[in-house]
Amino acid sequence: MHPTPSQTVGPFYGYALPFPGGGDIAPAGHPETLTVHGYVRDGNGDPVPDALLETWQSGPDGTGRPGSLRRDPVTRGFLGRNGVDFTGFGRVATDADGHWAVRTLAPPATAPYLAVCVFARGLMHHLFTRAYFAQPASDSLLSALPQERRDTLIAHEERERTYRFDIHLQGEKETVFLDFHR
Repeated sequence: MHPTPSQTVGPFYGYALPFPGGGDIAPAGHPETLTVHGYVRDGNGDPVPDALLETWQSGPDGTGRPGSLRRDPVTRGFLGRNGVDFTGFGRVATDADGHWAVRTLAPPATAPYLAVCVFARGLMHHLFTRAYFAQPASDSLLSALPQERRDTLIAHEERERTYRFDIHLQGEKETVFLDFHR
């Protein structure tokens, strides 16, 4: 039997997948918290109001150990984070303007990026990309890209501790997406 193709995903993410505090990756009140935000846009430059983004990253010390994502003991549904542990994982929906945001800690210099996965209507498969906080001197992914494409992976500092990373699904400004082969 051959695998079947993915089904087109519908705009149902806001209903079932986000959880309370899904964008609060950093512990509550941590003094080193960074905000990363941006917009998801389609090929025409219009906002995508029903996308879902997941982010993953190593902790500032380089560890990838997750913190606490608590479950309700009765329903087994997610209650959110415990507020004190760095989790490294975030899940947020875009709003009506296609805007998204996460609050996190700076990743380590050895992996200075957030890994981002985008789910949206009309996509047969989710898309993977990276949001780099700085352009490292040596990075195999960035060095394999022409400079103009490389720039689509850089989160730009808007003001202190706030970075902007827009994701363009298609078109002239299309973000570089990663393809993982089995």
